[in-house]
Amino acid sequence: MTTMDTTDIFGKKKSVLITNVVTDARPVDIFIDAAETITDIGPEIRKRHRGEAEFIIDGDGALALPGLTNTHTHAAMTLLRGYADDMVLQDWLSQKIWPLEAHLTADDVYWGTKLACLEMIRTGTTAFNDMYFQMESAARAVDEAGIHAVLCYGFIDLGDAEKREHECRATEAFAAHIKGMNNPRIRAAAGPHAPYTVSPEGLKWCAEFAREQHIPIHIHISETEKEVNDCISQHGKRPAALLDECGILTPRTIAAHGCWLDDAECVLLGKRGVSVSHNPASNMKLATHRALPYPPLVKAGANVCLGTDGCASNNNLDMFEEMKIAALLQKFFWNDPTMLPAPAALEMATKNGAKALGLGTGTLVAGAPADIILVATRIPCNTPLYNAASNLVYSCSGAAVETSICNGRILMLEREIPGETDILKNAAHAAASLVKRALPSV
Repeated sequence: MTTMDTTDIFGKKKSVLITNVVTDARPVDIFIDAAETITDIGPEIRKRHRGEAEFIIDGDGALALPGLTNTHTHAAMTLLRGYADDMVLQDWLSQKIWPLEAHLTADDVYWGTKLACLEMIRTGTTAFNDMYFQMESAARAVDEAGIHAVLCYGFIDLGDAEKREHECRATEAFAAHIKGMNNPRIRAAAGPHAPYTVSPEGLKWCAEFAREQHIPIHIHISETEKEVNDCISQHGKRPAALLDECGILTPRTIAAHGCWLDDAECVLLGKRGVSVSHNPASNMKLATHRALPYPPLVKAGANVCLGTDGCASNNNLDMFEEMKIAALLQKFFWNDPTMLPAPAALEMATKNGAKALGLGTGTLVAGAPADIILVATRIPCNTPLYNAASNLVYSCSGAAVETSICNGRILMLEREIPGETDILKNAAHAAASLVKRALPSV
C-alpha cells in the first residue's frame, strides 16, 4: 500500500502524498507539505506533487476523514479500565475510584496517558481535551505521542479557602509549564471541576485566569439531577446560571455532560457560545437517567461535540463507538428515529470538536491542519458502501482505521504504531502496581 522505506517516516516532519482515497464521495489525492498543512486536495493532484513528496501512501480506496476530536476525557484513567463497573455512581466514586486515585503517582499518570494516546491514535482520534492530576506527566506523554491535546489541572477547592489558594497556584504553575514546553500541539486550559466541587470564588478565579491567559475552560455541568437540586438549594439558582454569574460561560468553554440542562439553560449556553460535550456511553453506564438535550442545544446555537469521558466509566476511547451510541441514544430518548442523523454525528466528532478546541476547521480542505485518518473500505463493516457517513457511524469501530496522521506527521501506518509493545507492557505494570499500593492484601 505504501511506497518508499518506512524506517524514518513515523512522527517525522516530511512531505507526504496520499493517493487513491475517497472524501465527500469522490476520489481524491491529498498532498501534505513539510509545514504540516494540507497543501492540495483533489482528483489526481498526484500529477502535480509526486516529485515533491518524500513519502507516498497508496490509500487503496480508503475513506479519508479529518482526525476525530475527543472533547472530554480523563486520559490516565486507562489504568482504571475495568477496575470497578456496574455500580451506583456515588458508591462507585467513594468506594472504588477515589480511594484508588489517592495512590496515583506522576509515573502512573504518564503511562496511563501514554496508553490513552496509543488507543486514540489506533482508533482515529488526533486531538483530545483532558482534565486530571499530575498533568505535567500527562503533557510529557502527549508530547511524545504526537497528537493534539488541551490539558488542564482538575481544580477542586470544596469551599475551603486554603485549598483554593493551593489550586490557584497549581493551575498557574501548570499553565506556565505548558507555555514553557513551546509545543503548538499542546495547550493549557483552566479546569474548575464542577459547580459542586468548586466554590463561586474559585469559579470566578478560574474564569479570570482563563481570560487573562487566553486559554479554554473545561468543566463538568449538570451530569446528574442531584447536583442540579443541590445547586438550587445551596445557591438559589441552577448550575448554568451560577456558572454564568461567575464568568465561566464563554466561547472558549467546553462543558461536559449537560444531561440535566433545562431549556432556559440551553438558550443561555447557546447565547454564550459554549461548546457542550456529549458523553453518551459514560452517562448511560452510570445511569444519569436523562440524555443530553440535543435538540434545544442545537436550536440555541450551542456547539454540541462529543467525548468519551474516562476509561473507568466508558470503558474505551473509541470515538466511532461514541458516535453510534450518541445517535442511538438521542433517537431512543426523544422517540424520534430522525434525531441526530449520521452526518450530524460525524460532524460532532470532527468539525464541532475541532471548533471546541480551537484546532482549525475539522475538515479536509487546502490550508487546514494535516490531521487525517484513513478508514479501510475493503473490510466487512464497509461492505457494501451505499452511504459513507452511515457506515462510519453505524457500522465501523475504531478498528477500521488503518492510518492516522496528526499535524502532518504519520503516527500510525497500516495499523503499525512504533513502540506499542513497550507502552502496553509498562501501562499494565503501572496499573498492577497502583492496585497493589492501594490494596496491599491483593
